[in-house]
Amino acid sequence: LIEARKVLVQEIGGTLATVAKDVKLQLEFNPRYVRAYRLIGYENRLLADEDFDDDTKDAGDIGAGHSVTALYEVIPVGSRSTVAVNEPAPLRYQEERVAAEGVGNGELLSLAIRYKLPNENTSRLMRHVVSDRVAAPSTDLTFASAVAGFGMLLRQSEYVSSWSFDAVIELAESSLGTDDDGYRRGFVEMVRRAAALSSVSADQESEEDASQALNP
Repeated sequence: LIEARKVLVQEIGGTLATVAKDVKLQLEFNPRYVRAYRLIGYENRLLADEDFDDDTKDAGDIGAGHSVTALYEVIPVGSRSTVAVNEPAPLRYQEERVAAEGVGNGELLSLAIRYKLPNENTSRLMRHVVSDRVAAPSTDLTFASAVAGFGMLLRQSEYVSSWSFDAVIELAESSLGTDDDGYRRGFVEMVRRAAALSSVSADQESEEDASQALNP
């Protein structure tokens, strides 16, 4: 019943009314501040660089009231991170131009958005620059981070490090907000169930290992 109300009442407008079609996003991180980055999720939505300007390439549609959140893991320049980074070959002319013109000072990244109006076939371009100013994340972004961390745990991601179900629960509970519809509390309960199932699975594996050790 809760899911039916969510889809057929609260989100029905976005399903019926498309405000933009073939929406594409392209980010360029400033090498002055970002040593490496990784997109978390969206592996099935990645496009080749040259497809961004190609209006014949299909992309996603955005409905009324919809929003999209993309999370990146970023390693700043000068970070003591131990994560192995594949350093790309230097781009001779780009680096000289940036150094000569001072391009990008104070800019963390540049975001380009291409989209078509529902009744058009030619895309429009929007650009937005994000400064390198650091600010506390919003409640929504913090909760989205918890959801992404949960997904990495379920997929047994190689990047999960010391992240745990308990850490997901703690982060999600700290960013519940008003949660009028109870969706976020529902997510926390789902994580608790996953943690319990994971614990049972780990106990069973331990028992099997012990049994094999006793019965070679």
